[in-house]
Amino acid sequence: MKLSEFRFNLPDSLIAQYPEKNRDESRLMVVNRKTEEITECLFKDVINYFNENDVMVVNDTKVFPALLYGYKEKTQAKIEVFLLRELNKEEHLWDVLVDPARKIRVGNKLYFGNDDLVAEVVDNTTSRGRTIRFLYDHPNFYSILDQLGETPLPKLIRNMRATEPEDRERFQTIFADKIGAVAAPTAGLHFTKQLVKRLEIKGINITPLTIHIGLGTFRSVDVEDLTKHKSDSENFIIPSATVDMVNDAITQQRRVCAVGTATLKAMESSVTASGKLKSNPGAWTDKFIFAPYDFNVPNALITNFHLPESTLLMTTCTFGGYNLIMKAYEEAIRRKFRFFTYGDAMLII
Repeated sequence: MKLSEFRFNLPDSLIAQYPEKNRDESRLMVVNRKTEEITECLFKDVINYFNENDVMVVNDTKVFPALLYGYKEKTQAKIEVFLLRELNKEEHLWDVLVDPARKIRVGNKLYFGNDDLVAEVVDNTTSRGRTIRFLYDHPNFYSILDQLGETPLPKLIRNMRATEPEDRERFQTIFADKIGAVAAPTAGLHFTKQLVKRLEIKGINITPLTIHIGLGTFRSVDVEDLTKHKSDSENFIIPSATVDMVNDAITQQRRVCAVGTATLKAMESSVTASGKLKSNPGAWTDKFIFAPYDFNVPNALITNFHLPESTLLMTTCTFGGYNLIMKAYEEAIRRKFRFFTYGDAMLII
């Protein structure tokens, strides 16, 4: 498929700047692939589309405060550092993006807070990418980030409004457990503890995997031919308990729902020769799912409404069928559904 096939006009007014007050009262569009019926309800009504022994697979990654604001030595120039991933724990090396990049060179020292944290630039990786070494003596670096870092809202939202204290909690799912993501698994943001309890009472199994979502989830596609696009790698873990639950559901021909395109990618990156899910203690995947593609594990998907020309939209169209999903998006715009990270949700069955 071609990049231009995923181009559509999205009014800025439909890009959600804030989440709904109550997570599970965001709107839900339900798309039925067999009947091609498109219906609407609230997210908390998702329970009506699942039965006993169906499985929902959620992502339990935890977003850390990956945005640091500081200044450069000597010039005192203000700089933004976006932490991408830890490269070496012992040497405190991190892969980061810096802005403005033209001012940040190898050998520069960067200061954060009231000089509570210092970093040295040790390498250039891309035009905006740098490798930096943090200079600190503390047993838990993430506790420092909790004090100095800011919630890494997507730049599109940060261009519309300032990050607020409430974002620290709302940019995190209730499943968040394992630190490592710099972007939220947005489909999971709609769940509440009350909804999970209702699902469990009905006999629906909710089980986790971990995939640490990177900034690549927002990276634009720059080539018309999608086969030439290279996705960023993301680290994922699939526990054996989740594998057993999912494969039992497959055998029983029950519904297996991936909560989020990242969860879907992780599942499809760890498949046996017979088309079943297999456990993985830790691996990296740069899988980019676009048509034509035959899915092995999930037969349902919960996802948000994505931006034009995004890889997330391409994966969603592959799962739901290009014509049907693009028709659903036209309907979503007409009905003024809210798009992007803090927006509404879609269930594809």
